[in-house]
Amino acid sequence: MNQKHKQRLGLVLLIVIGIGSAVALAIAAFSENMLYFFSPTQIMAGEAPTTRLIRVGGMVSKGSVKRASDSLQVNFEVTDYAHTVSVQYTGILPDLFREEQGIVAIGWMQEDGSFIADEVLAKHDENYMPPEVAAALKAAESLDKK
Repeated sequence: MNQKHKQRLGLVLLIVIGIGSAVALAIAAFSENMLYFFSPTQIMAGEAPTTRLIRVGGMVSKGSVKRASDSLQVNFEVTDYAHTVSVQYTGILPDLFREEQGIVAIGWMQEDGSFIADEVLAKHDENYMPPEVAAALKAAESLDKK
């Protein structure tokens, strides 16, 4: 192999290494920013991580909304009709938030099985339900029939 071929091979290897590094960095950044959705059934099965931000969704259980009198803290339960998860949120809830309505909460699972929400999203009309919530409710319903 002459000097010219060695230079071309070195340049090609350098380009391949550069592209490989860029792809690896892009994949790492993408996976860090993923927000995984978990239903209450999956959470109770221990599938939800406690080390990363996740989404939990379902229906707000009837009679479960408890508001603190001296702060903006709200405690409520989210259910998929098979299992229930306690959620704690501090802040102003969306106008459309109410019992027996679908919601998605973004936050952190605690070791004790409760969920601390940073954000609560409520459905925007009576006909819409987030796809993840609809799928989780359907899956829980099929488990109930077994």
